[in-house]
Amino acid sequence: MEPQAAKILALETATEGCSAALWVDGTVTQRFEVIPRAHARLILPMMDALLAEAGLTPKDLDALAFGRGPGAFTGVRVAVGVVQGAAFAADRPVVPVSTLAALAQQAVDAGASRVLAALDARMGEVYWGAFEAREGLAQAVAGECVCPPQAVPVPPSPGWTAVGRGWTVHGEALLQRLEGRVDALPDADRIPRAAEVARLAVREWAMGRAVPAEAALPVYLRDRVAEPPAGAGR
Repeated sequence: MEPQAAKILALETATEGCSAALWVDGTVTQRFEVIPRAHARLILPMMDALLAEAGLTPKDLDALAFGRGPGAFTGVRVAVGVVQGAAFAADRPVVPVSTLAALAQQAVDAGASRVLAALDARMGEVYWGAFEAREGLAQAVAGECVCPPQAVPVPPSPGWTAVGRGWTVHGEALLQRLEGRVDALPDADRIPRAAEVARLAVREWAMGRAVPAEAALPVYLRDRVAEPPAGAGR
């Protein structure tokens, strides 16, 4: 069971979904929209509305949290910039949470015990992470990576659930690579959300893993933003 007594405002903008969520002592409320390229315009009003409805100010929070990536470069940068600005202004710490872990948490909440989370990384690659449910929360069991679907790490045993739009785009190649390790594909079209970022952040905050605002850094997994297809321009 995750700790309950905390007030944490979370945001997630690493994919086409834009969301903010407020965790108050075990109850979470959320604003969520799938609206690409509008994250910078929407995220602050979402955060302000949640605080106003709860009768809180940023200084009433224990911490702020954000989806640290991996994901779209622009979206991750929006999250970092907004959470750092809000944390500096309120003098509150920040809890970075893996976007893949937040995605896996949705599958855990639906009953999965082991989850392979994948986001489309473009350029023929996926952002990839493996997670297990531990006391109801997604816990990484290996390092996250970005790679072609034909090269993802293969778990040693079956019984995994797939989640994330990386499976929508690269499902055939991933299933071929994983050789029967995946038992269920119920959540292939899910998008990371701030509600799960907030839930996971409560655990991290309780374990003393919050950081100062200036140390709230993105995790891109890849430095390249774009590259031409093989053979282009030749």
